[in-house]
Amino acid sequence: MTKKNDLISGDAVPETSTRRATHSLRLVGLKGSQFQTYHPEPIFETYGTEGLVHPLAKRSVPSTSEEAARAFLEEKLGVNPEAVSHKSGHSSNNVANEYFRQAINNITITNAVANVALKDKKVVSFGASFVKPKEAISTAETAIGGKHNNVPTSLEYFAKDSDHVALTHVVQVRNNETDEWYEGFVDADSGEIVNVISFMAHASYRVIPFALQDPTDGFQTLTDPQDPVASPDGWHRHRLNFSNTTIITNATSGNNVLVFKSSVMDGLTPQSFAPDNYGYAFNPASEPAANKDAASVNVFYLANMMHDLLYHYGFTESAHNLQYYNYGKGSSENDPVYISVQDSEKTNYTFGATPFRDGALEHDIAIHEYTHGLTNRLTGGGTARCLTTDESRGLGEGWSDALADWVRQTSAQSAAEDFIMGTYVYTKGFRDYPYSTSLTTNPLTYGSLQNRTEVHAAGEVWANIWHEIYAALVAKLGFSADKKNVSSTTRNIIALHLLVEAL
Repeated sequence: MTKKNDLISGDAVPETSTRRATHSLRLVGLKGSQFQTYHPEPIFETYGTEGLVHPLAKRSVPSTSEEAARAFLEEKLGVNPEAVSHKSGHSSNNVANEYFRQAINNITITNAVANVALKDKKVVSFGASFVKPKEAISTAETAIGGKHNNVPTSLEYFAKDSDHVALTHVVQVRNNETDEWYEGFVDADSGEIVNVISFMAHASYRVIPFALQDPTDGFQTLTDPQDPVASPDGWHRHRLNFSNTTIITNATSGNNVLVFKSSVMDGLTPQSFAPDNYGYAFNPASEPAANKDAASVNVFYLANMMHDLLYHYGFTESAHNLQYYNYGKGSSENDPVYISVQDSEKTNYTFGATPFRDGALEHDIAIHEYTHGLTNRLTGGGTARCLTTDESRGLGEGWSDALADWVRQTSAQSAAEDFIMGTYVYTKGFRDYPYSTSLTTNPLTYGSLQNRTEVHAAGEVWANIWHEIYAALVAKLGFSADKKNVSSTTRNIIALHLLVEAL
């Protein structure tokens, strides 16, 4: 009897079905040399005098017997058209016989053949020893835990030990929930998996954790901080939007962010050791130039974390977010964030800090700048043309400080505390007042806008108003440490929804 997956569409049961052994011992020559031969498991089926309607029967243009037989094989065996190579055929008195070979990458498989007999343009019998990828795909999906990613299967020999090889189906399987990606080798004879290769490279970064502020809070080594929903290819891959090619950078660049020192062409920070480990040490006693790699890795991590966080709050491809490739989800592409570390033309030396310190190592500064990308895109419909007047630019400066304030908070208690921007690069901070719920600490109110017309000065008013609203929300309705839990009703989550969705 046939297995269920041997049946063609319509569940037409063959009248007879025969399978034979796949191994035989042959004696060759006068000396009777023994050879173990192998051929894929053959099957032969007949379909009675009525026959089966082939897949092309409903086509308006008549098909040749070769075309009809080929279409039947493709559907019956689950093989791609390029895997079926026509060998020969003949017809007489409304009966046609067509013969095929199986091919992989245009290379013929010697012992994988098939024949189809047609009478009155219906299939009456069929025989084949093709190797079937469908069963191998199912085996790999079940064993590995994922789905075939539609990359065509191939046939390859796998060395099992020094004296034996196995003919295997090579199947790629991916689990989109865990972002795990494997290649399984399924024995074409036994159906067993003989090997699995993981395409998943774990990336690690020595950085200041996301909710902390600067080097005084300490560095940690974090592994795979990327979000599989927001960054399905990780942080060090990007696809070319005009082809199916994936670029693996092994440096501080990827689909969302590109961080460079002095020059985009030669200023990327490479992995400190393969694969994708970025473990550069920070020396607080050294000048910023000696810590460029540590700074580059930190701001690369931070900007990607911002990308992944805001993705969950609606800053996605269709909302004109900042990505090289948009995975077919709409909007313009080729616009990742470019970050120049220790730019020779612009420094924060003007703040008068001693010793000189790098803004790429102070999270509130980098978050402030990244947020300009968010607010410009969402208010301008994908452009930066909306926030151009002094009043609107003041709002932009305020939103940027407000989001830096939001990221910094780690508890309901911290939400009620004062927040000072820029204390690492400039000890006193570079705003006039700390953001505070106390009018004594920060006297700015909405009325202060009458005299504070410079954009950063106006921004301080808006950011302080937001700080007070945020603190009141959290005090009344709680705080969630899981900042990507966008369905939470705790008010730090609601506060960011309000900020992003109101733009």
